[in-house]
Amino acid sequence: MSDKLKQIISKQAKQASELSIDHSEDIVQLVGFVIGEEEYAVPILSIQEIIKPISWTRVPQTPKYILGVFNLRGSVIPLIDLRTKFGLSPKKHNEETRFFVLKEGDDVAGFVIDRLTMALRISKKNIGPAPDTMAGDESMIDGVGKQADRILTILKVNKLLERDF
Repeated sequence: MSDKLKQIISKQAKQASELSIDHSEDIVQLVGFVIGEEEYAVPILSIQEIIKPISWTRVPQTPKYILGVFNLRGSVIPLIDLRTKFGLSPKKHNEETRFFVLKEGDDVAGFVIDRLTMALRISKKNIGPAPDTMAGDESMIDGVGKQADRILTILKVNKLLERDF
């Protein structure tokens, strides 16, 4: 191998190692979404997929926020309306409505959201704890993310997926 080629490879390796000092452990990647007038987010790695609304089947004797179940490529997944779960009145689905499927371990569920916002990268130093009124293991709120122009509530995926029905 020529000296010039070795220099180029060495330079590329050095640049790559500098890029990997991204302090990515200091950055949290989230997906933002809106329910009612509030913006929420969940970790991007917990989202299995995001789809446009599809048909579902109502299941009797479940809480009102459980719309039913839907079939996603052979898997039957419960569908939860986050508007109703959060105490808001139900809303007819429109062109912005999405289902997102969250997965943590073996737990999987679909959630109806009013609209997606964007993928977000927030520094851990810009994420505060849940408000004192919501603190504790029972809270669905993991923290509050602050960006220049907005504040969003970061939700605990394990609490969203918790079966209380």
